[in-house]
Amino acid sequence: MVAEKNSLPLFRLSDDHKALMVTLAIMVVLICFWEWGVQQKIFLPIMPSALDTAKEFWFWISNPFFDNGPNDQGIGLLLVVSLRRVLSGFAIGSLIAVPLGILVGLSPIMSKAVDPFIQILRPVSPLAWLPLGLALMRDSELTALFVIAITSIWPTLANTKFGVSHVDPVYVQVAKTLGASQWRIVLKVILPAAAPSIVAGLRISLGIAWLVIVAAEILLSGGIGYFVWNEWNNLKITSIITAIVVIGLVGLGMDRLFGLLERWVSFGQRPAAE
Repeated sequence: MVAEKNSLPLFRLSDDHKALMVTLAIMVVLICFWEWGVQQKIFLPIMPSALDTAKEFWFWISNPFFDNGPNDQGIGLLLVVSLRRVLSGFAIGSLIAVPLGILVGLSPIMSKAVDPFIQILRPVSPLAWLPLGLALMRDSELTALFVIAITSIWPTLANTKFGVSHVDPVYVQVAKTLGASQWRIVLKVILPAAAPSIVAGLRISLGIAWLVIVAAEILLSGGIGYFVWNEWNNLKITSIITAIVVIGLVGLGMDRLFGLLERWVSFGQRPAAE
């Protein structure tokens, strides 16, 4: 028994550490394949090497807030512009989706009536909304907010409707027995019970809003989306890859923040709407 105990490893890696090691290993393999593909001329000549891209990445992140004019700004300033647009459009969509989802979720008839509109409009590409937004708003900045809001509204609406309509009826009956008004039942019973589903919908919607910004900012000056489009016109693939990495990292950060909020409001396991 003593020999068996001594043979056990003194340090065991947790699942998180193992996952991190696998992630790093995958990154190394992808970078090696990328560098090998460039050296073997598998890709087009405009494709830069991993080393050149790393140098360009360091240039942008080492001084992210320089401002040499409208078309020559640091990536930090561009991110600030994009985040302002994304959060504004996301807020507009959320202010519409959450109250509407609550109202629809409280009525089974309205829930069934509204569901076809959600399922039809949810998969529409943001590019399809751009010309309609221009026709309605007649302003590129407002069009960007419109596109972000209209494409991010559906997950929050669907999940809010789902969460409200699937609250355990026992909770509602107990509240009614205690003499609570309908308004108090909504505030004190239904909303807390549906909160995990609502936050899950907001989390998905924010991811979609951040996804849409590149397409929306093609019409606008400034912002990370315009930067990608402008660098493509200049055939600077290293800058485009840098922007892709930065966009992904910012999106990951926002998703993790909403993940923390989702765990905070969760008091049990509740399935989210598909």
